[in-house]
Amino acid sequence: MNLPLQLCQEVHAECTRSVLKIQINRPAQKNALSLAMYQSLADVLVWAETADEVRVVRITGSGDSFTAGNDLADFMSAPELTPEHPARQFMHAVMGLQKPLVAEVNGAAVGIGTTLLLHCDLVYACEDAFFQLPFVKLGLCPEFGASALLAERVGVARAREMLMLGEPIPAPEAHRFGLINEVYSDERLEGEVDWVCRELANRPPQALAVTKNLLRAGDQIDLEAIIEAELVEFAKCLSGDECRAAVQKLMSGNKG
Repeated sequence: MNLPLQLCQEVHAECTRSVLKIQINRPAQKNALSLAMYQSLADVLVWAETADEVRVVRITGSGDSFTAGNDLADFMSAPELTPEHPARQFMHAVMGLQKPLVAEVNGAAVGIGTTLLLHCDLVYACEDAFFQLPFVKLGLCPEFGASALLAERVGVARAREMLMLGEPIPAPEAHRFGLINEVYSDERLEGEVDWVCRELANRPPQALAVTKNLLRAGDQIDLEAIIEAELVEFAKCLSGDECRAAVQKLMSGNKG
């Protein structure tokens, strides 16, 4: 069905048999998220929350990437992370979604591409996918509650390693320590996620919503405070010398 929304061309969304599939579609830039893309993602998630025809939300990428994270050049053009900032609206929409959120990680998941997964109910990845949190390398700090949620998911020692060193974690390893639910071949991934989404769409929706809320209710108030504190520090880092130098080095292609 056609959605009653005007989305940017890099975000595709279609609802079929009660499953809303959202695809990040900017493959030439490894699906890096611009401010316009964040706004469209936020808008479609807000719509999905109240749309009776939607029972499950599924998010994936195009090409060989889930998402490379923020489009840093675009993001640095609006470093003040006010409540109206598209990235904050996106985070708020994800956290406000009462319906199951399933991630189909078809490739690289970098930065918010990984922190988003900490808020998804089920996460499935292809064998070539990897997960990376290069915040410190970029002169930044964690966001979207990763400073708390990651340690809860994978353990404190592993979380410190992922956040402080920022090295890529292959999908099989991410599965072993509980970051994701399962790893499939490229050929099987889409079909397996199809099956999961169909099963969820056939479950009683109120019972699913209650279960989802019970699973996350204990830390929700604290989590919101943590995310707010992270964003304050993230905004400071974003406008700081370390971040500007790291981004300039990245843009110049200097790997040294």
